[in-house]
Amino acid sequence: MSRVCQVTGKRALVGNRVSKSNRKTKRRFEINLRNKRYWLESEKRWIQLRVTVRGMRTIDKKGIESIVRDMRSRGEAV
Repeated sequence: MSRVCQVTGKRALVGNRVSKSNRKTKRRFEINLRNKRYWLESEKRWIQLRVTVRGMRTIDKKGIESIVRDMRSRGEAV
């Protein structure tokens, strides 16, 4: 499974690791991804999402019901 937030769609960025002598090699900036369970009151069941901490804050702000509705409209299975 790829390291992508299911709520925001955020994925890892690519940049350079710069040494003291200013040599540049590629590196990845990984996202802060967590597995989190949420209770869906309308369906009376738990769902598990792979979300970033920013995604968790979005869920706290908008509510899990609206986030799940948006995810299903995009075609993601929940």
